[in-house]
Amino acid sequence: MKISAKTRYGVRLMLLLALNYGKGPLLLKEISRREGISEKYLGQIIIPLKSAGLVTSIRGAHGGYELGSHPAEMTVKDITEVLEGGLKLTEKVNGFSSCSRATFCTSRFIWEVIEKNMKDALEAITLEDLVLKYGENKKNSIMYNI
Repeated sequence: MKISAKTRYGVRLMLLLALNYGKGPLLLKEISRREGISEKYLGQIIIPLKSAGLVTSIRGAHGGYELGSHPAEMTVKDITEVLEGGLKLTEKVNGFSSCSRATFCTSRFIWEVIEKNMKDALEAITLEDLVLKYGENKKNSIMYNI
């Protein structure tokens, strides 16, 4: 499975909202400037995130977007599932591949294990974890440049 640019940019958008959590909403224009992502493209990404409740919008002069809940309550899996339309390595119908060999396919086990591990790994990483990692990276970057 290849993660799309939409999802990679969506995670960056959500990280920026997490970094700003509790400080008020951010405009897409500001997110675009800070992340170097087209405002128009961010507008397309924010729609499904908002529909899923991961992001809320605030109208008015001091409006913009903010996280729908605390960064510790949101995982990378939540974001990825919304933007990728699910996390499937293979096509399955009612738990089985549409392949005629599904009932005796031993290799199906491989894809099921990988899919489960991928979902578990993405679910184990919260936006709060990314905020902490961002702080570490920023600190290390400053130390390296001194």
